Amino acid sequence: MRRHRIGVGLAVIAGVLTACSTDSPAQEALATAPPAPLNYVALGDSAASGPRIPDQVGEPGCQRSDSNYPHVLAQELAAASFVDVTCSGAVTENIVSAPQGTSSGEVPVQLDALSADTDLVTVTIGGNDIGLVSTAVQCLTFTSTSATNVCKDRLTAGGVDSVAAAIAEHAPTWGAMLDAVAERAPDARILVVGYGTYLPDGGCFPTQPMLPEDADYIQSSITAMNEALKMQANEHGAEFVDTEPLSIGHDVCAAPDQRYFEGVIPQNPAAPLHPTAAGMAAIADGVALVVRGN
Repeated sequence: MRRHRIGVGLAVIAGVLTACSTDSPAQEALATAPPAPLNYVALGDSAASGPRIPDQVGEPGCQRSDSNYPHVLAQELAAASFVDVTCSGAVTENIVSAPQGTSSGEVPVQLDALSADTDLVTVTIGGNDIGLVSTAVQCLTFTSTSATNVCKDRLTAGGVDSVAAAIAEHAPTWGAMLDAVAERAPDARILVVGYGTYLPDGGCFPTQPMLPEDADYIQSSITAMNEALKMQANEHGAEFVDTEPLSIGHDVCAAPDQRYFEGVIPQNPAAPLHPTAAGMAAIADGVALVVRGN
């Protein structure tokens, strides 16, 4: 059985204090002691790595920022050790079995960063498996004639939703990946960090060049992917962190200083259709609440 070391020290302390009839100064000090520092490893794709957010660190081809949510989270939790192997373009296979080729050379399988000493793992993966960004790019248009330009119609032609089919195809591989993570880090708490609210209801054409029907389709597909990730997390001993609620109102249509995700033409230092530094900080805060609350 996997043991979660996060907060174990506090739980033991609480039990001791309950059993005692007096509250000495030493006991009061113990009761307010912080949890033991964590050994934290971050896995995932560009939704976690932070392409184009300053400052870029590590392998250039991974486009990894020192202000991405794993880095911010490690600081918030005062992690004892921290390893970030998130990499733009990563698919599930790059986490478990296949080294990833990048513009600056090959990077190792992300699973290699884990060990028996790992206490906390975050993983954001799935978007590249189903071609989320490339699908969204297909839906960009500068004409408002919906009769000839509704991307949703093409992606659901013949009654088959191609994105939903891709989600169903890849969901089992996400569960298998979580099993592999747990095997490599048996004492770790594993958090699957989902994808956010990139688009509001109806989008905001022409500010962002996507028709209302297509904007709703893309965001509903993100929600469907999150639901599949949550199901796999629940079935494979991990936890799901839902970032859609915390990013409502901070989508690509929001004012530049309120965006958690950038639009087609970025107004903040971030890759198009990817989190901003503010978005990364908000995600880190959301994950930290989950870690501290359980």
